[in-house]
Amino acid sequence: MAKDKVCLAYSGGLDTSCILAWLIEKGYSVICFMADVGQEEDFEAAKKKAMKIGAEKVYVEDLRREFIEELCFPAIQCNAIYENVYLLGTSLARPVIARSQIKVAQKEGCIAVSHGCTGKGNDQVRFELAFYALQPSIKVIAPWRDPVFYNRFKGRNDLLDYAAKAGIPTTQSKAKPWSMDENLAHCSYEAGILEDPDTTAPEDMWKLTVDPTKAPNTPEDFILFFTKGLPTKLEYTEGSSKKTITDSTELFLTVNAIARRHGVGRIDIVENRFIGLKSRGCYETPGLTCLRAAHIDLEGLVLDREVRALRDQFVTFNYAKILYNGLYFSPEREFLEESIVASQKHVNGQVRCRVYKGSFTVLGRSSETEKLYDMSESSMDEIGSFVPEDTSGFIAVQAIRLKKFGEKKQEAGEKL
Repeated sequence: MAKDKVCLAYSGGLDTSCILAWLIEKGYSVICFMADVGQEEDFEAAKKKAMKIGAEKVYVEDLRREFIEELCFPAIQCNAIYENVYLLGTSLARPVIARSQIKVAQKEGCIAVSHGCTGKGNDQVRFELAFYALQPSIKVIAPWRDPVFYNRFKGRNDLLDYAAKAGIPTTQSKAKPWSMDENLAHCSYEAGILEDPDTTAPEDMWKLTVDPTKAPNTPEDFILFFTKGLPTKLEYTEGSSKKTITDSTELFLTVNAIARRHGVGRIDIVENRFIGLKSRGCYETPGLTCLRAAHIDLEGLVLDREVRALRDQFVTFNYAKILYNGLYFSPEREFLEESIVASQKHVNGQVRCRVYKGSFTVLGRSSETEKLYDMSESSMDEIGSFVPEDTSGFIAVQAIRLKKFGEKKQEAGEKL
C-alpha cells in the first residue's frame, strides 16, 4: 500500500532536517520543497542531505524574480514598515514560498503540507493562512504544535542531540543557538541568547553586512530611478567604469551589494507578534533600506500632499499589518494593492544616493515629468507667481476656530 505523501518546507537546517526524519518515522513519504528566495544557500548540498535522510524527492524552486517584483516592489511603493522600524523582510517572502509549495504538493498528489515553524511565532500563521487560501482542503502538519513532537523535543538542544544520534549533519551548535532566516531582502536572527532583550547581539552573528565601524572610509554614491513608484534603473560606478542596470532582480541585488559593504540596514528591536507575544529580533535589510528611503524622498518632490497623507494613514499602515499577520491572500490585500498603484501614478524621477558607514543619505532628487515643485514659487529670493498678500486671508480663515478656542480658555482661566 502506498504511503501518504507530505510536502515539507525544507531549509536544510536543524529543525526541518529533524522534522523530515520524524515524518518518515511516522510513516509518511516526504517530498521536500525548497524555495530559492535569494538566501546564500548550497541548495545542492541541502538536496543531498534531504535525500540521505530519506526524502522521496526534493524540489528547489527559483522564486527570486517574483519575490522582488510581486512582494518587495509593492512594499517599496507604499513605504511598508511594521511598528516604525521593521521592513518586513521575512513576511514578504512567505506568500511566494507558500504558493510554490502548494503547487508542488498538488503536482505530487500530497495529502498534506508541513513546515518547521515554531508554535510561538508568526510564520506558522503566515504559512497556514496562505495554504488554506490557496488550497482550502489541504491538511497541515505542524510538528511544533503537536504534543508528541514538542514533548520529545523541548528545545534546540534536544534537536541537536537527536540530529547527532541520527547522523544528521547541522551547521548550528549549542554555542551559537540563535535561529536565522535569510532571503535576498534580509536576514533575521532570534532565539537563544537573543531572547534576553538586554543582551547585545554578538558581532560574529551578523552575516550580511560589514560592521559599520569597519566599513570603507570613502562613501559610495549611486542614482536610483523610479517609474510609477517602482525602481526601474540603477546607475553606479564600479572601479572606474560607470554601470547601468534595468533588470529588476539585478538592480535589487546590486543595491544590496552596495549597501552590505557599507554596513547599511542593521536593526535590533522588540516587536509585537500577531499571536500576542513580544519577540526580540535582529535584522539586516541592506538594499531594501536604501530603496525604500530613496522612494520616500522622491515622493516629497512629486506626490500630492493629500494623496500622500491618505496613503500614509491608511494604505501604508494596513498593508504592512496585512503582510506581517500573514493575510496576503485576502480581499483586503487586493484592495490595498490597487490603492497603491493609484497612489504612484506620478512618482517618477531620480534620487542621488550615498551610503557611508551604516548610513544612507540623499544628495538630491529630480523629475523630468512631474511639476508639483516650483523652484520659483518656493524661492525666498523672488516672488514668482505666488502672491504673498493671499496668505493673509489664508491665515485669517485658519485662525477663526483657534481664536474661539483661545477665548474659551481665557474665560475659564486656563493656560494654553
